[in-house]
Amino acid sequence: MMTGRLPPSPAFEALNRAAAERILILDGAMGTQIQNLGLGEDDYTGHGSGHVCRHHSDHPQKGNNDLLILTQPEAVEEIHYRYAMAGADIVETNTFSSTTIAQADYALEAAVHDLNVEGARVVRRALDRATAQDGKPRWVAGALGPTNRTASISPDVNNPGFRAVTFDELRVAYLQQATGLIAGGADILLIETIFDTLNAKAAIFACIEAMEAHGRALPLMISGTITDASGRTLSGQTPTAFWHSVRHANPWTVGLNCALGAEAMRPHLAEMAGVADTLICAYPNAGLPNAFGEYDEGPDDTARQVAEFAREGLVNVVGGCCGTTPDHIRAIAEAVAQFSPRKVPEYA
Repeated sequence: MMTGRLPPSPAFEALNRAAAERILILDGAMGTQIQNLGLGEDDYTGHGSGHVCRHHSDHPQKGNNDLLILTQPEAVEEIHYRYAMAGADIVETNTFSSTTIAQADYALEAAVHDLNVEGARVVRRALDRATAQDGKPRWVAGALGPTNRTASISPDVNNPGFRAVTFDELRVAYLQQATGLIAGGADILLIETIFDTLNAKAAIFACIEAMEAHGRALPLMISGTITDASGRTLSGQTPTAFWHSVRHANPWTVGLNCALGAEAMRPHLAEMAGVADTLICAYPNAGLPNAFGEYDEGPDDTARQVAEFAREGLVNVVGGCCGTTPDHIRAIAEAVAQFSPRKVPEYA
């Protein structure tokens, strides 16, 4: 990775020390917690109770969860805080869709810089509160989602050569996001829920550019998603192929999240752990969604399955994705505490 010539950030060195001692804990789902708040349109825009967003849009905003960073920061901070107190060492920003590409659906492209800067700051405030109570260090992971466009696959079945986005458009959007996250104090950059590796490569390129402008190397976490029982990403890669496609970035962790519950994720995670010479991160859903799109797997069931990852020596960082709550994270943290982190293999 080109950032090898950059000095590591203090957080990078602290994370390496912590990861050498134990399995680290990532937080759980943000969307699940936001849904529980029962917010309406006025809450999202801040015109009810909250902070009115200075960026105007005529589009409806309900469902734009990232906007709550600006309009309901106290509520977002409280969710982050609950995850921290449940045992999370690493807490993600609520910035999954904070790119100009994704925010175009809400006509809020102008808000992207503020979303990312404040998204990192609100997590930092929550973690500082938690650390003030128990003295445990915690780190902010700046989350970069996949966007709602794919660079490898045509969205038009009648025109297979068509692409809705270019590599450079993705790179520019991700650079703005990564720059904002770093400015807000993110300790880590996390490229997550990757269904198209070309999108991820644009994000990697942008993260490296942002780190070079910052003058420090931050840990880079890269997490793909296996979309179905085929064991492949949407753009067709196996876990092994995915690893070799992103290995050049020298990520701090590589792994899988979303789409699958822990039981279904296990063989794909084992495959990746068998080839990757870096730390492995896994944060599965709370099982598969039911007919109503809800997740029924309880904290103990999820924790028991994630503990098997740890028992088999497959993981270094674990957490939860869709449907997981602070209770899930607490149970996962307790379940893996007895196990040592995976030993990173050395390959020629």
